[in-house]
Amino acid sequence: MNKKNIFGTLALAAMTTLAFTACNKQNSQAENKSESNTKAAPTSMKIAYVEVDSIMSQYKFCKDYSLILQKKGQNIQSTLASKQQALQAAAANFQQKVQQNAYTREQAEAIQAGLQKQSADLQGLNQRLSNEFQVETEKYNAALRDSLRHFLNEYNKDKKYSLILSKAGDNLLYADKAFDITNDVVAGLNKAYKPIKAAETTKK
Repeated sequence: MNKKNIFGTLALAAMTTLAFTACNKQNSQAENKSESNTKAAPTSMKIAYVEVDSIMSQYKFCKDYSLILQKKGQNIQSTLASKQQALQAAAANFQQKVQQNAYTREQAEAIQAGLQKQSADLQGLNQRLSNEFQVETEKYNAALRDSLRHFLNEYNKDKKYSLILSKAGDNLLYADKAFDITNDVVAGLNKAYKPIKAAETTKK
């Protein structure tokens, strides 16, 4: 799974411009004066960041779902490997029998057609199981993003951060640890997390 794709960065800025014009009618030169006051973005922004690796390794949801995906992947590999071995054994047996002239031409053609169909079926199964695994992975990634965004929305009601960034690898060249809120986020996520049922973690 691609960790760098799990999180995004959100920046909000607002600017309002107000213009006021005053005229001095007593001035013989009738000069017009205008002034504008611009409300700029805050000169100091409250920023924080979260370590992605820590979320992936310490958030219980990630641990539970990683096990689900791992077991599903192992089951897929085991199923495909078993069928592939059976097909290879059948093909080897067929070739041996052909060399021994054990089949008539019609029998050999029928068996060969059967083996070709099994090969095509295996390729179709491989594609189907791969697609199912991809869907499951995308479902996990979406659930992870949703849970994180929901938590940060609630968390930031009190904290009032202007930006909360994700730090993964070297995507941030420098980050002062004073702005690191990873521990708070991990603790909050785990507190709100409802463990996945045991039946789901062992589902094949």
